[in-house]
Amino acid sequence: MSHPLLNRRSFLTENASALSGIALAQLLQTENLLGVTRESAPGKTPVRPDINPANPNAPRRPHFDPAARNVLMIFCSGACSPLDTFDYKPDLIKYHGKPMPGGDKLITFQGEQGNLTKSPWEFRPRGQCGKMISDLVPHLGALVDDMCFIHSLTGKTNTHGPGENFMNTGFTLDGFPSVGSWTTYALGSENASLPAYVAIPDPRGNPQSSVNCWGPGFLPAAFQGTDFNATNPVRNINRPNGISPSSDRATRSFLEKLNQHHLKRYPGDTELAARISSYELAARMQLSVPEVSDISTEPAHILKMYGANDAGDSVRDLKAAYAKNCILARRLVEKGVRFVQLFNGAYQTGGEGVSNWDGHKFLHEQYGKHGPVLDQPTAALVRDLKQRGLLDNTLVIWCTEFGRMPTFQKGASGRDHNPSGFTAWMAGAGVKAPYTYGATDAFGHKAVENVMSVYDFYATVLHILGLDHERLSFYHNGIERRLTDVHGKVAQEILS
Repeated sequence: MSHPLLNRRSFLTENASALSGIALAQLLQTENLLGVTRESAPGKTPVRPDINPANPNAPRRPHFDPAARNVLMIFCSGACSPLDTFDYKPDLIKYHGKPMPGGDKLITFQGEQGNLTKSPWEFRPRGQCGKMISDLVPHLGALVDDMCFIHSLTGKTNTHGPGENFMNTGFTLDGFPSVGSWTTYALGSENASLPAYVAIPDPRGNPQSSVNCWGPGFLPAAFQGTDFNATNPVRNINRPNGISPSSDRATRSFLEKLNQHHLKRYPGDTELAARISSYELAARMQLSVPEVSDISTEPAHILKMYGANDAGDSVRDLKAAYAKNCILARRLVEKGVRFVQLFNGAYQTGGEGVSNWDGHKFLHEQYGKHGPVLDQPTAALVRDLKQRGLLDNTLVIWCTEFGRMPTFQKGASGRDHNPSGFTAWMAGAGVKAPYTYGATDAFGHKAVENVMSVYDFYATVLHILGLDHERLSFYHNGIERRLTDVHGKVAQEILS
């Protein structure tokens, strides 16, 4: 018996059906009746930046007048507890040692919960506004009049890797662009001699999600963050031994002429143009990166303010190394780098809670080390930006992947993971200060007032940068992708 497709009548019938299906799909797409639409939001057309491959980080205009031009993002890996730093809960003190109402048989990430537990650190009123902040972070507490606190963030996961992904990219899975990549994709950079986007890993190493936190995902590779810190400079950037500066400059000049000649021979070759642009930026970075990384030129009073010369024990040594990263962050912002991402805490090395804020078992001991490392250098960074006038154009963000429980874990002296309500703060351009937005319940377990998703958080950040989060998009694999997915609402109440 012959195959049906070899039968002329069957062949024509099958093709007619296929063509009808294609025509129907086209009509449905035209009427926006398919499940996937090329529009980034109902009634809004996408805005995709016009990227010149020969200069992908050229400055680009935002969608509307921005309040901020640069972003400094401080990320505490390991889920820093708001209940021991910024979110004061008197009822946690009042009901210390008692079961949490409604928490019977509550199972979280690592298991069953014990009783409600107040913070080991006292909270005190700070600044002119009297905001209650923990003694764990007194230097940051002194800056509350410059801060906008968000106490009602919510996440999607209670696992560190996906949580870091979600807070940095808007998705729990790997492979999506980071907020810094979206920002530089949209706006480029004001400095042609430095990367548009720099990630500064903690002295102890990378966060658990590593390069996912500053990766470009499906965006062009030019928008990946360049990672280096005060201890580990940019790799493969130094001039080889045996080559003099004059020979190096002459070689680069000759190579530039060859590249330009090659581009004229192959006009429109975007991959070639992008590769040449990458090499030329690397050449400029040979001069600019060592200069911006050389904090030995900082005056003594600045080094002292940050704690960059502290030494004597492991905590003070670590604080000094992190302080140098903070100075590097300020210098990069000062040079016009569009997005600077500063990490405090790294993937676990040496045991749980040793390298980051993941305080499950011995919170008092672990946070007693992490607090001093974070506090003085980070507060000095904000203060230094302000005294130099850089906060007028820079949005500073402090955040972590999720919060911690108001209870201690059963049989332990630490707090388990809690994505149901946690804290972030902002300072600088575009936000009200002092200001408090949202709240968790009486014990700090769940967000209950002005609940803010991570999508809302980044819709607001993009708005401060003059970008409409519903229109900034990249068409990938049949989907109009956004940092905020298909969600997000700007928190107008916190805008200055």
